[in-house]
Amino acid sequence: MKALTRHAQGLQSLASRGRLRRLAPRAGLDFASNDYLGLAGSDVLKRAAYDALDRGVPVGSGGSRLLRGNHPEHEALEAEAAAFFGCEATLYMGGGFQGNVALFATLPAAGDLVLYDELVHASAHDGMRLGRADLVSFAHNNAADARMKLAEWQAAGGDGQVWIAVESVYSMEGDIAPLSDFAAVARDADAILVVDEAHATGVFGAAGQGVAHGFDGVEVLTLHTCGKGLGVSGALICGARVLIDTLVNRARPFIFATAPSPFDAALVRAAIGALQNEPQYKEAAEARIAHAHEQAARLCGLNDLQSQIIPVIIGADKPTMARAEALQQAGFDVRGIRPPTVPRNTSRLRVSITGNVTHPEITSLFEHIARQQETA
Repeated sequence: MKALTRHAQGLQSLASRGRLRRLAPRAGLDFASNDYLGLAGSDVLKRAAYDALDRGVPVGSGGSRLLRGNHPEHEALEAEAAAFFGCEATLYMGGGFQGNVALFATLPAAGDLVLYDELVHASAHDGMRLGRADLVSFAHNNAADARMKLAEWQAAGGDGQVWIAVESVYSMEGDIAPLSDFAAVARDADAILVVDEAHATGVFGAAGQGVAHGFDGVEVLTLHTCGKGLGVSGALICGARVLIDTLVNRARPFIFATAPSPFDAALVRAAIGALQNEPQYKEAAEARIAHAHEQAARLCGLNDLQSQIIPVIIGADKPTMARAEALQQAGFDVRGIRPPTVPRNTSRLRVSITGNVTHPEITSLFEHIARQQETA
């Protein structure tokens, strides 16, 4: 059959270039997940799970939110999240990918402009492709380039609503967007600033609300995933009530999807409660990150690090995967990242400082990476 042959050849081509992906079981110290606070396996969420079951919260929703799938746990979560993140309304979605697709496919209209950072998540790209707005990218974290691209679009006759799409903490670079600079562009253009806080939630902000929390004078729409720092699953879109209501009425990934589990909503409520009432989770994460930055600089010459995500750029695909495998064999779960997830010739080890490792284990990892660098 032609289709089977074609796909088999495609897989062989990926393998020959060191880009074939395979599922692998969990093994070794967790330097790969996004469980930045260690909440996923915490007593906080275990207690919340028992409590939810005791209260009769169902594990499954049974339908979409607009049919019978809406549950008081969803509504309680959305109300509490709106208060926590400081917005008018929130919408609980099944995941961050689904949330990004929903908002970019639904909210920007024909004649609008989505001005986006070239390194935004794949889910944002997929949502933009489903939408009807004009699409223009700008150089990574470069507000001046964004302003220039916006001026070019306007000079060519563009006059619709502008949406500026960035991440607060970038998932593969680990760097932080200069949100104040982008907010200035948004204010001048009367634009809506769309900030994907997936890798900032729980880690950045006064109580883990994210980097964009507290901006004044600009309309901000944020996405907070619940399966990373919050340790559960799903995502919260946070913003003006009219935007959230538009998603409820027009976003196909919301309307036609089975609702997220009410049980998961109860656990997300508990995770947000932990951020509010148990600051030791965030404080411990900050201490681990600071220690990792110190060791990465001292042992490996990795400087100017900004977050819990530390990229070790190697370049070529096969050497990257060989180093990742060697680290895994030494007991460190570090994954190699290759194109198309990252640009060509920038394959890397993505070191994630999670809540499941200790300071001595962090030091040991960077000692191993340093030895790899010496023998490369």
